[in-house]
Amino acid sequence: MKNIFVDGYNVINSWPGLKDVKGYSFESARQELIETLSNYAAYKGHKIFIVFDAHMVSGSIEKREKISDYIIVIFTREGETADNFIEREVNRIGRKSEVCVVTSDSLEQQIVFQRGAVRMSSIEFYHEIKSVELKIKSRIRKKYSEKRHRLQDRVSENILEELEKIRRSK
Repeated sequence: MKNIFVDGYNVINSWPGLKDVKGYSFESARQELIETLSNYAAYKGHKIFIVFDAHMVSGSIEKREKISDYIIVIFTREGETADNFIEREVNRIGRKSEVCVVTSDSLEQQIVFQRGAVRMSSIEFYHEIKSVELKIKSRIRKKYSEKRHRLQDRVSENILEELEKIRRSK
């Protein structure tokens, strides 16, 4: 299973639709990001760690919330940035398993690359997400159209002939 670490606020500030939401709040943007990534992770089978900075929150301790088998949301502890957390985790597992880090911070990209992770910018990830969303919609549309049943598939031939006579007589 591929592990993806997402710098949450970096992505929120980079993606159209998240930073420009009417009535924008960090909470609503976080929730929308989590929902979007949940669909992506379930479709691709990746485990995604969404990391949000809480380093400026006085007295904050690290908080982890398992949203599903695929999504874990992390709020860093006081004094620790999302970058610090991601670097530490990549150090721990970067060369043992497949890891991708999503951030547009070029210095962070270089650091995690040196530690064994693949890097992807927030905008590249946005386009990857949009591509997968189109695939999901296409698959749903295809399944829906396969389940459609026409009347002529369910009615005997003689009844169809009678219905056709009625239709023509009007």
